[in-house]
Amino acid sequence: MTSVFEEKNSSKAIFRVGLPAMLGQLTTLIYNIADTFFVSLTKEPATIAAVTLCAPILLIIMSIACIFGMGGSSVIARLLGEEKKDEAGTTMNFCVYAMAFSGVIMLVLGLIFLRPLAKLSGANADNIAYTCDYLKWIFIGAPFIMLANGFVHLFRSVGLIKESTIGLVLGNVINMILDYVFIAILKWGTAGAALATSLGFVCATLYYIICMIREEYKKNQLVSLTLKRFSPNAFMIRNVVSIGVPGALITVLMSISNIVLNNYISIYGSDAVASYGIAYKLDMVPILLSVGLSQGVSPLVGYCYGGNKKKQMSDIIKYTMLYGVLMGALFTAIFIFFGRSLAAIFLQDEALIDQTGYFLKILCLSAPMLGVINMMTSYFQALGKAIKSLTITVLRNAVLFIPGVIVLNYFWKLNGVIAAQPVVETILTIICIFMYIQDIRSVNR
Repeated sequence: MTSVFEEKNSSKAIFRVGLPAMLGQLTTLIYNIADTFFVSLTKEPATIAAVTLCAPILLIIMSIACIFGMGGSSVIARLLGEEKKDEAGTTMNFCVYAMAFSGVIMLVLGLIFLRPLAKLSGANADNIAYTCDYLKWIFIGAPFIMLANGFVHLFRSVGLIKESTIGLVLGNVINMILDYVFIAILKWGTAGAALATSLGFVCATLYYIICMIREEYKKNQLVSLTLKRFSPNAFMIRNVVSIGVPGALITVLMSISNIVLNNYISIYGSDAVASYGIAYKLDMVPILLSVGLSQGVSPLVGYCYGGNKKKQMSDIIKYTMLYGVLMGALFTAIFIFFGRSLAAIFLQDEALIDQTGYFLKILCLSAPMLGVINMMTSYFQALGKAIKSLTITVLRNAVLFIPGVIVLNYFWKLNGVIAAQPVVETILTIICIFMYIQDIRSVNR
């Protein structure tokens, strides 16, 4: 079979790299929904609220992996396009060890500052115990969470797309199985949910390491765990970090905006947080599928850019955005017509079901815009234009979103807070289109 990087048919290339990435993100979503479902069996809104409040902290841990995972992936893909395989292999080796070391630091700091972090995330007297239980096991698993998330991006960049997806799916399936055991059978609540999450990432990490050992045995010069290949230089580190830090800030800023949002929603009580948490988990279906599609094609875009294949790169970007918009529109229709029925899967209280269904109808209005926003973010990362990628994220999560939450809350209370997402992403879509047109003109000069 032709290497995906050498595939001439743009649509076929998109599906070859995009579908596995979307499948991986879909299993991540299913595990998230399963997590919420099993926690909801406790029939305690405070436990659901705790899991919702911890989500930004988990995202921050994952964001550290982005420094070396997404940053390394962008650099590696462009090096392969330039046919510099030895440098690409050395870069991957450095990124793996850097993620492991960073994970250990995160474990130590997280356990030391556990309770202050729980309060910072928006925990109150009703749910702080549940929040701390969850965070403790998440921080214990931090090294594996970071490695597993980083490996997903690094494997895609060297063409190990199938292995990248299998590891992601494996970790999520084990997570779901353990969710059932720890929560439904052993009744460990939020602690059980977090332990299941960490153990899922442990298994995924072990799978990726086994794959690396196998590839090294097959003399694949792009994949190596041996310390002999650990020979980073200032230029390599600067290249990885210059892309990776803005990539990490994307997730950090997203987490900060979610913390602000959670704090505003918590003003209206644990029931409101629980309703939003479930609505947001359901809305994560189109969000994560869109992220998977755009991240899946990112190495392909980087490879085309490194190889100076401008026409093919342009086609890949345009088709990916079109598919993303159509997919988002489909989910918007589904959530508008079936939002309440989906909410009823997780809740028993009629008032909460109605509120969750209503929140979902508002949130899903932004789904079609994700095809443009996520592709533009990945496009600029793939080309090594980290500042432009970061600009989109800063606009999305700080400049537009946080003031939007504050202003809309002032005028329309809880409804305004929930509406901040579609309002902001509509504005941002227009900005992204202008940024892309401007960038294409500069590239083609």
